[in-house]
Amino acid sequence: MITPQTILIAVGVLVAKHLVADFLLQTSYQAANKGRYGHPAGLIHAFNHVLLTPFVFLVLPPASLALGLGILAAEYVWHYHQDWLKDKITHALGLTPADTGFWWAIGIDQFVHYATYLVMVYVLISW
Repeated sequence: MITPQTILIAVGVLVAKHLVADFLLQTSYQAANKGRYGHPAGLIHAFNHVLLTPFVFLVLPPASLALGLGILAAEYVWHYHQDWLKDKITHALGLTPADTGFWWAIGIDQFVHYATYLVMVYVLISW
């Protein structure tokens, strides 16, 4: 039975996973090259996320292997493109950490990542 506590734990697992993959494991090489479409740095960064996501399956197991793999594939594609787009926008606008717009872009980027985790949990509890 899925309880509210289980759902909160699953969200917590994904938030912790995000901290590890997006901040602790991300290298300056990855951060500097995510805006170059198809560059290995961005692909590796997105793959790091996918490697850690299955921890949530320990809390909310997917209804099938296909669903679990689908979640991982969707996260890979979505995370990669979201990071690429944020990087393209900040570079096109010439934004740096000294600019308010840069921090807006970072904040929106992080919000969308977390919203993605809510969708992932919703999918896991709905199927």
